[in-house]
Amino acid sequence: MMVLEIVGGLIYLLLAGDLLVRGSVALARRARIPPVIVGLTIVAFGTSAPELFVSLQAAMQGHAGISIGNVVGSNITNSLLVLGVPALLASTAATRDSTRQDIVWMLGASLLFVALCFEGPLDRGKGGLLLVLFVAMLLHSLLRSRGETLREEFEDELEHLLGLPSQRRLITLFLVLGAVGLPLGAYLMVDGAVQLAEALGVTDAVIGLSVVALGTSLPELATTVAAAIRRHADVAIGNVLGSNLFNLLGIMGAVAVLAPESIPVPPAFLRFDLFAMLAATAGLAWLAWRGGAVSRGAGVALTAAYFAYLVLLYTQPALRSG
Repeated sequence: MMVLEIVGGLIYLLLAGDLLVRGSVALARRARIPPVIVGLTIVAFGTSAPELFVSLQAAMQGHAGISIGNVVGSNITNSLLVLGVPALLASTAATRDSTRQDIVWMLGASLLFVALCFEGPLDRGKGGLLLVLFVAMLLHSLLRSRGETLREEFEDELEHLLGLPSQRRLITLFLVLGAVGLPLGAYLMVDGAVQLAEALGVTDAVIGLSVVALGTSLPELATTVAAAIRRHADVAIGNVLGSNLFNLLGIMGAVAVLAPESIPVPPAFLRFDLFAMLAATAGLAWLAWRGGAVSRGAGVALTAAYFAYLVLLYTQPALRSG
């Protein structure tokens, strides 16, 4: 039953997130909102909606390990697996001029988040700071995108991938199903994750860092694989950078503000997991900063590093004690 809850919750999350994005983008287009704003807000939120609802649901139920583990684990998964697997299929490269600015934002956000975790539990004040920086990042990205023209081929691809509804009733249906399905999926996944942790004899943080994080990162993995196959390398790396920023600033900020109590940081995170996230982030930053191709060899190394991290999670109890 616990596995069925996790799988069922994940299916609800992915389908509901997809429906919410389709309905929201269709509504935005009917309102003639510029595509760049749609991409920076609605689409970005849609791909990160599973992480947001799962972390918020876990925090509401008092499972801090799953709440923060989902965010930290998702960033590790993004930096290693989500970038590594597409590189196995086709070499990727960062070609956008704005990529280096995204790298600076990501490194700064990662260091700030780690510093806040070492300072103590994540309370509303820290969450508010993260959200303010998140809004500043969105405004910076919007201003930076002024004057940039959206290629017709990219707009056509977006239309094809999303399959946007055109009728008002269908748009409304998509929005309602998405809004209902996301919290339901989050509840099922968190409940199943807690039971799985008890059955395996591990902490809920381990499940959050691995099973939950991997499941909620599937939208990013699907997007980067599709981008790599279509040789849109900058989209692949840009998606990972944006997702990591959204996780740390937007999701963790919102969860810390909305949670009924401050979110304690498990001691194991301060000893190992936060440093693993920083190492994975630094590797991603180096690959994106130097430009050129992320070769299949690098893809193998990134993917292997991810599975090595999982092995350490489950085979080194000393890292999780205390």
